[in-house]
Amino acid sequence: MSRSAAGTVSSAAASGGSSTEPPRGKEAQMAVRRLNHAVLYVHGLERTVGFYRSVLGFEVRMEIPGQAAFLRAPGSANDHDLGLFEIGAGRAPDRPDHPGLYHLAWEVGTLADLAEAREKLLAAGALVGESDHRVSKSLYAKDPSGIEFEVMWRVPAQDWAAETADGQMILPLDLDAAIARWGQDQATGAAAGSPT
Repeated sequence: MSRSAAGTVSSAAASGGSSTEPPRGKEAQMAVRRLNHAVLYVHGLERTVGFYRSVLGFEVRMEIPGQAAFLRAPGSANDHDLGLFEIGAGRAPDRPDHPGLYHLAWEVGTLADLAEAREKLLAAGALVGESDHRVSKSLYAKDPSGIEFEVMWRVPAQDWAAETADGQMILPLDLDAAIARWGQDQATGAAAGSPT
């Protein structure tokens, strides 16, 4: 999902000036459990959605006509496994020239893992945004090559309906409020044994 509605990290935090290299002799570790979803820029959103539906059996979970669609693979317990964003024929300042990868989302098991990842990304000067997507709590960062990725915690599936019942689908992330609601150690997704 897009991070644009949630704002970005302050310039002071994002430009921490720290090296992206872990200290010599000590590898930095992040509690990534698995790849949760991929997001692609595409030409021809309707055609691309049709392809993934008819050829691979994906179901449309949410669609913003002409702009974006979020699809789930057959048998998946994820909210979505694939996000598609239309880039159109013209060049917009915030869109790439060509179809391709927008970002990959790495899933962590607990909110404590997400908070730790946030601190590491801030220290590395890599954190570029944070979002509450209702069904996930997400951090956005860029690697040294400028490739964007997401680190996210999955809200417990039994809470998805209540989380998405009203209001905007993308909000600024309030990590303290999420920890107050679910606790820092509640395991979800792959960490809780979900096969998908």
